[in-house]
Amino acid sequence: MNQTTHDDRTLPPALADLARTEIDYADGEGIDFEPYDAFDPAEETTGWLRQWTGNPEVNGDAYRVFGQDGTGGLAALWRVRPGRPLTEQPVVFLGSEGECGVVAGNLSDFLWMLADGCGPFEAVVYGASESRPDATLTALAERHATTPRRPARTVIAEARTEFPTFAEDIEALCR
Repeated sequence: MNQTTHDDRTLPPALADLARTEIDYADGEGIDFEPYDAFDPAEETTGWLRQWTGNPEVNGDAYRVFGQDGTGGLAALWRVRPGRPLTEQPVVFLGSEGECGVVAGNLSDFLWMLADGCGPFEAVVYGASESRPDATLTALAERHATTPRRPARTVIAEARTEFPTFAEDIEALCR
């Protein structure tokens, strides 16, 4: 299946597997992330991005929303690399209170970030100061990852270095 088509809404196998995996929030000490079993529909993504930015002219074509935190902040694959599969696109997070950032350079790195105990909300708001490995998420990453295992703080730093203006670019869309 070609995952670079404009309207593709099929979860890559790694995200489908993640959707079947329970993520332990551990009373606020774990990962605040709920993966979806399907991407949000295109119309819903566009509606959400328009509401988030207050800009009726934006559309959500570049995003494939695949999960949320407990407050409704959304994690998405950001289709910024033309012609590349979804698994090679960066993962971004846009929070319910205006937080936003790139959290991983690709899906594989996102899996390693989760395995190290850091979710997308935590990555944007707190960074990853300490490693809290999760055995279940590590096993998932070992099944699907194509990049070397690295600590969450390294994954986040690499993504922010590659896409240093993401937050400012999103803020520029806000009205």
